[in-house]
Amino acid sequence: MLAALWAADGAMTPAQVQAELGGTLAYTTVVTILSRLHEKGVAARERQGRAYAYSPVQDEPGIAAGRMRKLLDAEPDRHTVLARFVTDLSEEDEVLLRQLLADSDG
Repeated sequence: MLAALWAADGAMTPAQVQAELGGTLAYTTVVTILSRLHEKGVAARERQGRAYAYSPVQDEPGIAAGRMRKLLDAEPDRHTVLARFVTDLSEEDEVLLRQLLADSDG
């Protein structure tokens, strides 16, 4: 569902999302899922005639980063969790992380 919203040029109504997904899901199912995405803050919605049109609030990397942050926030020993995470990174990912940290310093 989010993939359809990310691929769109603008906000999409449930009928447009349903059509984009090939019509395999019932309209009411599409409306329910889009409403839940809105409630979770993942999708924004605006009135478009009698229906709402939905658009993504974040891109896929932003959602993944949010999930990672929630997992980290749930752990009481952040230091150990981050240390183990960094230890398990590939060499390429470690280089990338170091570059990102250096870029954020200034």
